[in-house]
Amino acid sequence: MFEPEQISEPVIKFSFRDCSRIEELEDKQSNNPSEENLVCGFRLSCQQICLIKEHCIVAPYKIERGKKDYVFKIENTSKAQDAIQSLLQLHRASQLDKMADQTAMITAILQSRLARTSFDKNRFQNVSESLHMECEAEMVTPLVTNPGHVCITDQNLYFQPLNGYPEPVVQIKLRDVRRIYKRRHGLKPLGLEVFCTENDLCSDIYLKFYTSKDRDELYYYIATFLENHVAEHTAESYMLQWQKGHLSNYEYLLHLNNLGDRSCNDLSQYPVFPWIIADYTSPDLDLSNPETFRDLSTPVGALNKDRMERLLTRYREMPDPKFMYGSHYSSPGYVLFYLVRVAPEYMLCLQNGKFDNADRMFNSIAETWKNCLEGATDFKELIPEFYGTDSSFIVNSLKLDLGKRQGGKMVDSVELPPWASDPDDFLQKSRDALESQYVSEYLHEWIDLIFGYKQKGTEAIASHNVFHPLTYEGGVDWNSIEDPSQKIAMLIQILEFGQTPKQLFTTPHPQRIMPKFKSLSRGTSRSANMPESSPGSPCEDSSFEDLTEESQKLAWSNIGKLYIVCQQKNHKEAVTGIAVSSNGSSVLTTSQDSTLKMFSKETKLLQRSTSFSNMALSSCLLLEDRTVLCSSWDNNVYFYSVAYGRRQDTLMGHDDAVSKICWYEGHLYTASWDSTVKVWKCDANDISSCRKNSCELLAELEHDAGVNTISLNPFGTLLVSGNKEGTVTIWDLTILTILHQIHCHSGTVNDVAFSPDSRHILSAGQDCCLKVIDVQTGMLISSLSSSQQQRCFCWDGNTVLSGSQSGELLVWDLMAAKVTERIPGHSGAVTCIWMNEQCSSIITGGEDKQIIFWKLHY
Repeated sequence: MFEPEQISEPVIKFSFRDCSRIEELEDKQSNNPSEENLVCGFRLSCQQICLIKEHCIVAPYKIERGKKDYVFKIENTSKAQDAIQSLLQLHRASQLDKMADQTAMITAILQSRLARTSFDKNRFQNVSESLHMECEAEMVTPLVTNPGHVCITDQNLYFQPLNGYPEPVVQIKLRDVRRIYKRRHGLKPLGLEVFCTENDLCSDIYLKFYTSKDRDELYYYIATFLENHVAEHTAESYMLQWQKGHLSNYEYLLHLNNLGDRSCNDLSQYPVFPWIIADYTSPDLDLSNPETFRDLSTPVGALNKDRMERLLTRYREMPDPKFMYGSHYSSPGYVLFYLVRVAPEYMLCLQNGKFDNADRMFNSIAETWKNCLEGATDFKELIPEFYGTDSSFIVNSLKLDLGKRQGGKMVDSVELPPWASDPDDFLQKSRDALESQYVSEYLHEWIDLIFGYKQKGTEAIASHNVFHPLTYEGGVDWNSIEDPSQKIAMLIQILEFGQTPKQLFTTPHPQRIMPKFKSLSRGTSRSANMPESSPGSPCEDSSFEDLTEESQKLAWSNIGKLYIVCQQKNHKEAVTGIAVSSNGSSVLTTSQDSTLKMFSKETKLLQRSTSFSNMALSSCLLLEDRTVLCSSWDNNVYFYSVAYGRRQDTLMGHDDAVSKICWYEGHLYTASWDSTVKVWKCDANDISSCRKNSCELLAELEHDAGVNTISLNPFGTLLVSGNKEGTVTIWDLTILTILHQIHCHSGTVNDVAFSPDSRHILSAGQDCCLKVIDVQTGMLISSLSSSQQQRCFCWDGNTVLSGSQSGELLVWDLMAAKVTERIPGHSGAVTCIWMNEQCSSIITGGEDKQIIFWKLHY
């Protein structure tokens, strides 16, 4: 390429294959020239040239044919020899017959240049910087990768391109990095993208390494500068934030695209967004009408049933490997189809210096949608720009000559639907549609197709979502291909014809947690968003929150400000259970020392001490301030009358230790190491009046291993159990069957509990992890790890207060996936925790035999 200083002159492109000769100029300036006044250059002869941006106007390239000779003089003598040597080598490579041979020689030339150079340490910003590593890599930009040297220190990440473009050195301060993603480039795990912003679409740098080892070493070095980086940036943690409304639909899709290896710097893997609106003809856009929206459970190619039938007929007759769609929903051509008005030079570069036929250009939103529904090979989705704030991509502000359509009309700005008054209004209404109730309710179904379990396999076939095998990660075994020409052909196909995102979910994606309104189902009409009660949950007026709910929110927002009120040591072994009377004056505790103790909070005196057996008591609960139920390692549950001060009944219910008990409206649930949870119907009146044999066995819930803990949801309709092998099981108590069984810990499950809205379950395990599970789908949606076990916890669905093995109380922010506070407490593991209804008073028990009373400091 030659770019003249005069911008009115065109850039000249000389194709190596069109050059018949390239030779170095001999210096004839003097007989004995000094290095300073040495002039170097080269001469080339070519059959044709390409003229670009003549008169500084972006337009299709002009080809001038006929033999021509050119002479170039290079004034920078220090670079002249290197430049001329590279020209001669590349020219020789272009004369080789096979593409594979050309590629091999070009690669050898590049590697030789990289090996002869290194990062210039004089480019360090600070003399005190300590070098960590240096390696060779390429900076990825749309349609071009730029080779050079990567260098990382204890303060900065540097990239020095071989050609000094776009600048001599690109520098990123490590303290500014907010997100990093491993990328695959050409279906190979070699990419790394760095962002210094939280939500921006475009990154600060995208690097492609020559080995996965170099990429991974740099990734983990940068990750050490980001607190809880690995836990924070998982699809599951973003899913949890989106489910609870902390992320918009737009933000969530951006994060999924990032995690799915989609990048604005890689046109072959550009972020993909769904068509949302299906109505481009009405004068007004009605977001309360389900017919306004596209069916998000169906891929674009299957939205038209007639076309789908034709594709299925071809699919059934096709030999393996079969595919339903020959083209993809995202490719460089499709991306530049949408962006031609703001990135015309990319389109010209991709299409050999030409714009597409005027009638095939991005002329109209409605026409494009219609072609996606009816076209034989058009199945494309949208790009993020359709839901952004910059409308320049649909406006021909550069006054490009994009051709004339068959009717004689010039291609100009994109024609908008009748309901959009201008481009900005179109984007605003598109954003409103993306964030609408309908899309929020059904977006998870589109995610299943693009990023989830319907992306591959039998579910993809059933969903009519099967693309060419080369579009999928793992679709090519590069090591098994010996023919270099075949490898190159496959790589070109992968880069040019579309790639399916990395699969992020292998089970159905949970639905977003929506306000309790009637569902906007397609094919049904709706006059208003009327509240609707859901099965298993109380129908309640949510217009006003009661005082308890307000106090809970206030308490949880200040949960990190706990302080110790007093400490009491009543037991000889670890405390295992805590129950408190309704007025808060009496505290009952069980212990591995086999005793039940009753302690007065006001007088700080021990009121009762009872021993039921010579084995440990494992938990306790208090019924109506009259009766205490205690579970024991001797396989029994004991009923203790507070009024009479004696044991009133014994339930011999299991064949091994009873580990945990729960109660809900006359039903007792007992968990045991004998691998069962038993459901008992108990008459509260019989219990309070000290009648024996007051419990009747209703059901026995079988498990594969000893059950260590159980918990009920607030409505008493669901039970969750955690066993000694790390499995969490969700039971539907209305029909006494398993809803989901999730193996999520590598050791015993220490504690489990539902969120207050029953949407999620939190579990803590012996493997030092906290896991969040979606109740609807049974999907593991978040995993947080710490350096030690969390033995017990309380949570409000967003924030967790856990008791750790070391005796500290930890406060976790689930949305940020990190520990925000560490509060010293016990001198041994925290074994149990109790919190009042307002969440303002907390009591913990520990292996140090103590109970500690905590208060919140507002």
